[in-house]
Amino acid sequence: MTVAEKSERLAQGYAVLGRCWRQPDEALVEAINTGTLSAVVPDLEPVTVEDLRIEHTRLFVGPGGPPCPPYESVYRDGEGGAHGNVLGPSTGSVVQYYQAHGLGLDPGWSDLPDHVATELEFVAHLAAEGADDIREQFLDEHPRQWMRPFLDGVRAETHESFYAGLADATEDALF
Repeated sequence: MTVAEKSERLAQGYAVLGRCWRQPDEALVEAINTGTLSAVVPDLEPVTVEDLRIEHTRLFVGPGGPPCPPYESVYRDGEGGAHGNVLGPSTGSVVQYYQAHGLGLDPGWSDLPDHVATELEFVAHLAAEGADDIREQFLDEHPRQWMRPFLDGVRAETHESFYAGLADATEDALF
């Protein structure tokens, strides 16, 4: 396998992980139920869109404070072990990375720049560009600084095997 092929394969893997952390849709459920996603997240049980959406909302949106906020700033910008607020200093640092690599934020996208999916999609972009040193630097400065507690929380809180498997697959890809 060539270096370019390895970079493309790595980019695709990170892109798939990023997509899986977004709001579930019919395409994701079809990939789970047909086994297409089993190369990334093995041993998945059949699911419905409704079940995954309910669990996604419960884990990551709320009502109230969700048990697993999917934002870096929550895990990194608090004091004394408490969760921080969204849009904290770490969010600004993530945005600087995006801008330094020619990427802006889609004004039509309502989520925050330090969302787990957005960070993984950026890692996929860096892998596709062959920017290995920058990719590793970003991983070290951002996802690897906060994702373990997030992923541990997902595994502890979820009622769906999909999210437990996704947490395992994400941890395997990052660490």
